[in-house]
Amino acid sequence: MSPIDPARLTADLIRCPSVTPAEGGALQLLDSLLSEAGFSCTRVDRNGICNLFARWGDKGHARSFGFNGHTDVVPLGDEAAWTMPPFGAEVKDGIMYGRGATDMKSGVAAFAAAAIDFVTETPPDGAVILTITGDEEGDAVDGTTALLDYMDQSGEKMDVCLVGEPTCPNTMGEMIKIGRRGSMTAWFTVTGKQGHSAYPHRANNPLNAMARLMDRLASHELDQGTAHFDASTLAVVTIDTGNPATNVIPAQSRATVNIRFNDSHTGASLSDWLQAEVDKVVEAFGVGIEMKIKISGESFITPPGALSALVSTAVEAQTGLKPELSTTGGTSDARFVKNHCPVVEFGLVGKTMHQVDENVPVAQIHQLKSIYARILKDYFA
Repeated sequence: MSPIDPARLTADLIRCPSVTPAEGGALQLLDSLLSEAGFSCTRVDRNGICNLFARWGDKGHARSFGFNGHTDVVPLGDEAAWTMPPFGAEVKDGIMYGRGATDMKSGVAAFAAAAIDFVTETPPDGAVILTITGDEEGDAVDGTTALLDYMDQSGEKMDVCLVGEPTCPNTMGEMIKIGRRGSMTAWFTVTGKQGHSAYPHRANNPLNAMARLMDRLASHELDQGTAHFDASTLAVVTIDTGNPATNVIPAQSRATVNIRFNDSHTGASLSDWLQAEVDKVVEAFGVGIEMKIKISGESFITPPGALSALVSTAVEAQTGLKPELSTTGGTSDARFVKNHCPVVEFGLVGKTMHQVDENVPVAQIHQLKSIYARILKDYFA
């Protein structure tokens, strides 16, 4: 089998319109390519979401290196604002354009190409596993979690895993993610008593209570950061009342906050704190407050060690940069993988992900394949 061109594979994947949760042909393409290279491929679809599990080598081998990534992409936004075809994968001045070019069809193409070439040219004593989902940009309920459930039920195991998400802020090779902050969202509905604004004593204005609650939450210092994490943050992202009248005190007001938290907290401990703050405002204002919480993921850390050193060595060898070990950014599917095995993330520069005219330098795709190939070589050495 000829060496796989990761840029050509990236282009083929971009041309699959896999806007989450549509599969768009991307996983089918990878299934065919990996099967031809001798990988045992299994579609792990759940509740209409398409996922692919692929393994080369013996099931349950003591040395099993895993990659994780996704082929689904976010919507285009205003398609008229794109200056290049969003699913065209056109190259201009060495730059490939298209939705998913950065996040993260290039990453999937790079690790698939590296894995195929590695097992073809230098078959290792071990197993190489690829877990690829079509549900990372969506609710992420039936994506990587479905793959991990399948692995548990089938006796499949990764010893370590590398997630190929974009991790570098500005320069290729500058950052590896060894953990992620937790993420949670809380929705509040404050119910008071509607009335005439000229007679506020006959009403109970929910906005007064909401303003106090939001101020208490936003003004609170959650922590000052930990050994591997920046300080946790809480952002008030919306306050909505929908009252067009200037002479009416409304009956209800709604607000939403988003919290990104480090390992000083858990989703449960923060939920308890939010409830305590709600109780104080209820007592002070005599309103009713309903709170709904969604915990998208807990914070986690893969302590610096053998896995981060393996990836760092390969990155430095190929880029000349010693990467920073970081926990910055949003969430990724590493938050699920960490329950299965040690996991780190390394991928491209993520400047244009989710943007109009998302793009990637073609040279970076080839460089990323080389890094992943070096990681495989060193792991199985």
